[in-house]
Amino acid sequence: MWSADDVARASARRQGEGLSVVQVADKVAEVERRERETRQQLSSPGDRGPYDVDPADLAEQWVARHAEWRRVAALMDAQGWPVYSPERDVQGSAWARERDAQRKGALARRAAWQREWQDARDELKAQAWLSAGVGCRLRAIADRSGLRPEQVPAQLADRVCMDDDGALTVDTFTPR
Repeated sequence: MWSADDVARASARRQGEGLSVVQVADKVAEVERRERETRQQLSSPGDRGPYDVDPADLAEQWVARHAEWRRVAALMDAQGWPVYSPERDVQGSAWARERDAQRKGALARRAAWQREWQDARDELKAQAWLSAGVGCRLRAIADRSGLRPEQVPAQLADRVCMDDDGALTVDTFTPR
Protein backbone atom coordinates (compact mmCIF):
# COMPACT_ATOMS: atom_id res chain seq x y z
CA MET A 1 0.00 0.00 0.00
CA TRP A 2 2.89 2.36 0.69
CA SER A 3 5.45 3.40 -1.87
CA ALA A 4 9.18 3.45 -1.15
CA ASP A 5 8.87 7.22 -0.62
CA ASP A 6 6.08 6.72 1.93
CA VAL A 7 8.11 4.15 3.85
CA ALA A 8 11.18 6.40 3.78
CA ARG A 9 9.21 9.40 5.07
CA ALA A 10 7.59 7.44 7.88
CA SER A 11 10.92 5.90 8.83
CA ALA A 12 12.73 9.26 8.91
CA ARG A 13 9.98 10.83 11.04
CA ARG A 14 10.06 7.93 13.48
CA GLN A 15 13.86 7.54 13.67
CA GLY A 16 14.72 11.21 13.35
CA GLU A 17 12.83 12.60 16.31
CA GLY A 18 15.30 14.29 18.64
CA LEU A 19 18.35 13.71 16.43
CA SER A 20 20.91 16.51 16.26
CA VAL A 21 22.28 18.01 13.06
CA VAL A 22 25.39 15.81 13.36
CA GLN A 23 23.30 12.67 13.89
CA VAL A 24 21.11 13.49 10.88
CA ALA A 25 24.28 13.99 8.80
CA ASP A 26 25.39 10.53 9.96
CA LYS A 27 22.02 9.11 8.79
CA VAL A 28 22.49 10.78 5.40
CA ALA A 29 25.96 9.23 5.09
CA GLU A 30 24.66 5.81 6.16
CA VAL A 31 21.80 5.71 3.65
CA GLU A 32 24.10 7.06 0.93
CA ARG A 33 26.48 4.16 1.60
CA ARG A 34 23.63 1.63 1.54
CA GLU A 35 22.25 3.13 -1.66
CA ARG A 36 25.69 2.73 -3.27
CA GLU A 37 25.96 -0.89 -2.05
CA THR A 38 22.56 -1.84 -3.46
CA ARG A 39 23.45 -0.26 -6.81
CA GLN A 40 26.55 -2.46 -6.86
CA GLN A 41 24.39 -5.51 -6.12
CA LEU A 42 22.19 -4.58 -9.07
CA SER A 43 25.13 -4.44 -11.45
CA SER A 44 26.70 -7.70 -10.28
CA PRO A 45 24.93 -10.89 -11.30
CA GLY A 46 24.46 -13.47 -8.63
CA ASP A 47 22.13 -16.13 -7.41
CA ARG A 48 19.57 -15.04 -4.92
CA GLY A 49 18.01 -17.38 -2.43
CA PRO A 50 14.25 -17.84 -2.37
CA TYR A 51 13.93 -15.46 0.62
CA ASP A 52 16.26 -12.70 -0.57
CA VAL A 53 14.86 -9.26 -1.23
CA ASP A 54 14.74 -8.11 -4.85
CA PRO A 55 17.81 -5.86 -5.29
CA ALA A 56 15.84 -3.43 -7.48
CA ASP A 57 13.23 -2.97 -4.74
CA LEU A 58 15.91 -2.60 -2.12
CA ALA A 59 17.75 -0.03 -4.25
CA GLU A 60 14.52 1.94 -4.70
CA GLN A 61 14.01 1.96 -0.92
CA TRP A 62 17.52 3.23 -0.22
CA VAL A 63 17.22 5.93 -2.90
CA ALA A 64 13.99 7.11 -1.26
CA ARG A 65 15.53 7.03 2.23
CA HIS A 66 18.57 8.95 1.00
CA ALA A 67 16.33 11.64 -0.53
CA GLU A 68 14.24 11.92 2.64
CA TRP A 69 17.20 12.18 5.00
CA ARG A 70 18.74 14.83 2.72
CA ARG A 71 15.42 16.73 2.85
CA VAL A 72 15.40 16.53 6.67
CA ALA A 73 19.03 17.73 6.85
CA ALA A 74 18.29 20.63 4.47
CA LEU A 75 15.17 21.56 6.46
CA MET A 76 17.11 21.59 9.74
CA ASP A 77 19.83 23.70 8.14
CA ALA A 78 17.35 26.17 6.60
CA GLN A 79 15.29 26.50 9.79
CA GLY A 80 18.31 26.47 12.12
CA TRP A 81 16.93 23.63 14.24
CA PRO A 82 19.41 22.05 16.67
CA VAL A 83 17.31 18.83 16.72
CA TYR A 84 14.72 17.36 14.37
CA SER A 85 11.11 17.52 15.48
CA PRO A 86 8.56 15.77 13.22
CA GLU A 87 5.77 18.02 14.55
CA ARG A 88 7.55 21.12 13.26
CA ASP A 89 8.19 19.53 9.86
CA VAL A 90 5.24 20.94 7.91
CA GLN A 91 5.81 18.93 4.71
CA GLY A 92 6.51 15.68 6.57
CA SER A 93 3.41 16.18 8.73
CA ALA A 94 1.26 16.78 5.64
CA TRP A 95 2.58 13.57 4.08
CA ALA A 96 1.91 11.67 7.32
CA ARG A 97 -1.69 12.95 7.46
CA GLU A 98 -2.18 12.00 3.80
CA ARG A 99 -0.84 8.47 4.41
CA ASP A 100 -3.06 8.12 7.48
CA ALA A 101 -6.12 9.20 5.49
CA GLN A 102 -5.22 6.72 2.71
CA ARG A 103 -4.80 3.96 5.28
CA LYS A 104 -8.15 4.72 6.94
CA GLY A 105 -9.84 4.82 3.52
CA ALA A 106 -8.29 1.50 2.56
CA LEU A 107 -9.39 -0.07 5.84
CA ALA A 108 -12.93 1.25 5.36
CA ARG A 109 -13.05 -0.08 1.78
CA ARG A 110 -11.77 -3.45 2.98
CA ALA A 111 -14.40 -3.61 5.76
CA ALA A 112 -17.17 -2.70 3.28
CA TRP A 113 -15.91 -5.33 0.84
CA GLN A 114 -15.89 -7.95 3.61
CA ARG A 115 -19.48 -7.05 4.59
CA GLU A 116 -20.58 -7.29 0.95
CA TRP A 117 -18.77 -10.59 0.51
CA GLN A 118 -20.39 -12.02 3.65
CA ASP A 119 -23.81 -10.81 2.52
CA ALA A 120 -23.22 -12.30 -0.93
CA ARG A 121 -22.31 -15.65 0.62
CA ASP A 122 -25.64 -15.65 2.45
CA GLU A 123 -27.61 -14.75 -0.68
CA LEU A 124 -28.76 -17.03 -3.42
CA LYS A 125 -28.87 -15.70 -6.92
CA ALA A 126 -31.08 -17.76 -9.18
CA GLN A 127 -32.03 -17.35 -12.79
CA ALA A 128 -35.34 -18.77 -13.98
CA TRP A 129 -36.76 -18.86 -17.46
CA LEU A 130 -40.51 -18.40 -17.31
CA SER A 131 -43.04 -18.98 -20.04
CA ALA A 132 -44.55 -15.89 -21.65
CA GLY A 133 -47.84 -16.33 -19.80
CA VAL A 134 -46.20 -16.69 -16.39
CA GLY A 135 -43.86 -13.78 -17.13
CA CYS A 136 -46.80 -11.52 -18.06
CA ARG A 137 -48.65 -12.44 -14.86
CA LEU A 138 -45.52 -11.83 -12.81
CA ARG A 139 -45.02 -8.39 -14.40
CA ALA A 140 -48.68 -7.52 -13.78
CA ILE A 141 -48.42 -8.52 -10.10
CA ALA A 142 -45.20 -6.51 -9.77
CA ASP A 143 -46.78 -3.44 -11.41
CA ARG A 144 -49.85 -3.56 -9.13
CA SER A 145 -47.71 -3.93 -5.99
CA GLY A 146 -45.04 -1.38 -7.03
CA LEU A 147 -42.26 -3.97 -7.06
CA ARG A 148 -39.71 -5.04 -9.60
CA PRO A 149 -40.58 -8.40 -11.22
CA GLU A 150 -37.69 -10.22 -9.48
CA GLN A 151 -38.92 -9.08 -6.05
CA VAL A 152 -42.23 -10.97 -6.32
CA PRO A 153 -40.66 -14.49 -6.47
CA ALA A 154 -38.28 -13.47 -3.66
CA GLN A 155 -41.24 -12.56 -1.43
CA LEU A 156 -43.00 -15.72 -2.52
CA ALA A 157 -39.93 -17.79 -1.55
CA ASP A 158 -39.86 -16.11 1.88
CA ARG A 159 -43.31 -17.56 2.59
CA VAL A 160 -42.87 -21.10 1.25
CA CYS A 161 -43.33 -23.94 3.72
CA MET A 162 -42.41 -27.57 3.15
CA ASP A 163 -44.64 -30.33 4.45
CA ASP A 164 -43.32 -33.60 5.90
CA ASP A 165 -43.94 -35.28 2.55
CA GLY A 166 -41.89 -32.60 0.69
CA ALA A 167 -44.85 -30.69 -0.77
CA LEU A 168 -44.40 -26.93 -0.97
CA THR A 169 -47.21 -24.62 0.13
CA VAL A 170 -47.63 -20.86 0.31
CA ASP A 171 -50.33 -19.17 2.34
CA THR A 172 -52.22 -16.37 0.65
CA PHE A 173 -50.27 -13.09 0.85
CA THR A 174 -50.09 -9.68 -0.76
CA PRO A 175 -46.70 -8.66 -2.18
CA ARG A 176 -45.35 -5.49 -0.55
